[in-house]
Amino acid sequence: MKKIYGSASEALEDVLRDGMLIAAGGFGLCGIPELLLSAIRDAGTKDLTFASNNAGVDDFGIGILLQTRQVRKMISSYVGENAEFMRQYLSGELELEFNPQGTLAERMRAGGCGIPGFYTKTGVGTVIAEGKEHKDFGGETYILEEGIFADLSIVKAWKADETGNLVFRKTARNFNPPAAMCGRICVAEVEEIVPLGTLDPDSIHLPGIYVHRLIKGTHEKRIEQRTTRAA
Repeated sequence: MKKIYGSASEALEDVLRDGMLIAAGGFGLCGIPELLLSAIRDAGTKDLTFASNNAGVDDFGIGILLQTRQVRKMISSYVGENAEFMRQYLSGELELEFNPQGTLAERMRAGGCGIPGFYTKTGVGTVIAEGKEHKDFGGETYILEEGIFADLSIVKAWKADETGNLVFRKTARNFNPPAAMCGRICVAEVEEIVPLGTLDPDSIHLPGIYVHRLIKGTHEKRIEQRTTRAA
């Protein structure tokens, strides 16, 4: 199977369609699949639902698709750094499904493992639990959360080998592996592609069985919140 493509637009050429559900990796501004997001913007695909920890900032990450009104709904756990996100939500232009952070990660992982749902105590007694099935186990109340089965996963890794085995760096590992797992098609952008056998098997964070397409690119290294003090 051909896995390595020449560009983000080439890797997504026959995948994108209006109204699809996309799981996107990234945590804050770490590990954002920025090249793939730019390609989605340029393709003009619309009415999208994104499952992602956050929406980046106004001009980076999913924020660039909010600017072009290509996103219909966000399934997220944190939205505090994006003014356009807030404006669209408060004006009723954007649908939002809030998830506790751990619940969102587990919904992605569950989808990747073929698990349609699971029970958790997180969110019981809050607005998160409204409309969800409740069940008692051992005298404790749990709510049912559904696994996420995305049409497409887009993730960003540090290294890959030619078969798609991925290695992530530090914070970028938080949401990228479960996001990659839950997509019917997974496209990964990486900083480096190394020959098969180069990666230590014990250091691989995501097996290549989950990854269908790869691109290599140059990435921007942004700092989300820069805090300085006088010398």
